[in-house]
Amino acid sequence: MAKNKVINYVKESYDELMHKVSWPTWAELQGSAIVVSVATLIIAILVFAMDEVFKGVLQQFYKLF
Repeated sequence: MAKNKVINYVKESYDELMHKVSWPTWAELQGSAIVVSVATLIIAILVFAMDEVFKGVLQQFYKLF
């Protein structure tokens, strides 16, 4: 019983992978990679800026003591 379920699962998974999944074209893949790269760069710059601001605030705070 369990063996049939496993075999059926593998067959259905293979069928879905080969016939139902839509793979992106090379141009779509490149476009998505550029969007992700730009978004990552923007987030990294924002985190860096926040880090520098907090570092300056804390340095001023520590000078008080």
